[in-house]
Amino acid sequence: MAHDVMKYKDFLGSVHYSAADERFVGRIAEIDDLVTFEGSSVAELQRAFEEAVEDYIELCAAAGKPAGRSFKGTFNVRITPELHRNVFRCAVEDGISLNQFVLQALEHEVARRTPSYRSEERFVAETSDDGDDGDRGGSG
Repeated sequence: MAHDVMKYKDFLGSVHYSAADERFVGRIAEIDDLVTFEGSSVAELQRAFEEAVEDYIELCAAAGKPAGRSFKGTFNVRITPELHRNVFRCAVEDGISLNQFVLQALEHEVARRTPSYRSEERFVAETSDDGDDGDRGGSG
């Protein structure tokens, strides 16, 4: 399901309509800074988004910092205990760690939604898995 997202260059902007202001408002996603944009029409909103991205890229270049957010490759996921148990059992049945199972599930969904996606770093992630997924043999 797609949400209200704009794309320009390699940036995404999340947008919504503010009924109180009778304007579209948006925010550049995937950056460490807060950059917003707005417009009273879709065309105006698109122009404002593109200008915001260009300004952000220029400001980053002037500050000597990379544009965009860096991702470290780890994050926490909150799920129900029942799903946690079922995912763990699937991983055991497949003879892989919980981390590897989740990695495969995420890659499968991203590849389904993004045909151009190629998992170039999968080998690194799988080979660097020390086997301690924090879940073996415990109540985790």
